[in-house]
Amino acid sequence: MREVEKSSIPGIPLILMLLVTALFDLGMLIAGVKDQAMLQVIAALLIFIPVIFACIGFYTLEPNQAAVLSLFGKYVGTVRTPGLRWNNPFFSKKKVSLRARNFESGKLKVNDLDGSPIEIAAVIVWQVADSAEAVYNVDDYESYVHIQSEAALRAMASSHPYDQHDDKQIALRSHPKEVSEHLRKQLTERLMLAGVHVVEARISHLAYAPEIAQAMLQRQQANAVVAARERIVQGAVGMVQMALDQLKTQGVVELDEERRAAMVSNLLVVLCSDRAAQPVLNTGSLY
Repeated sequence: MREVEKSSIPGIPLILMLLVTALFDLGMLIAGVKDQAMLQVIAALLIFIPVIFACIGFYTLEPNQAAVLSLFGKYVGTVRTPGLRWNNPFFSKKKVSLRARNFESGKLKVNDLDGSPIEIAAVIVWQVADSAEAVYNVDDYESYVHIQSEAALRAMASSHPYDQHDDKQIALRSHPKEVSEHLRKQLTERLMLAGVHVVEARISHLAYAPEIAQAMLQRQQANAVVAARERIVQGAVGMVQMALDQLKTQGVVELDEERRAAMVSNLLVVLCSDRAAQPVLNTGSLY
């Protein structure tokens, strides 16, 4: 089922014409009653009936609104022209909003790629792109959007880990743009049947489930400490190497292997220690 554009008649000129016809018919009816001309009265009544029936064909459309027309259960077309419009009175008319709408899904509890339970929610911005598909392909397109959005959010959350474990991996917490784009593509595939266009989809809430939140926090803290220590050690080794190279290049002192090892040990202790090192002055020989 695809949307087909249907033409309509402007309502204001037609309603003026019907009003003039009704006034003329009313005058003819009054004249027939006065003259007791039964044929004239009957003719006036016969004209008045289609005028009243024609009024059923009027309807109004607001901007970004469409009217889906059907005739005895068969889809006829869609009118998108705003204002007062007129079509065949036998057409049934169902109005569909084409405006952008948004909703926030409830907090869903799902397992991420690593199997850890997390809480996640998303904000979905959508609008009807094909009114015929929205009306005839699904029973209730608004309910369809909400249910399919939650299903897509669950599928997306279970295909990514909460935290990034390597540089090539896309994680929920560290890659919001990539995750939002993945969610939007999933929603587009699921909502295409209902003629719905997904304008935007983004994560609005992301957290570990309460039962493991404390444990995950401790793990994050441990990972942060390990990463910091690793960087400190890398920096310290580089500084020690630079110090030894400069001492050798500038000829400040000649170090044998034992003194070199002692100096490296002392420098690493000073540079990698959590607390300020306490210096010990050696006034004698190392030996």
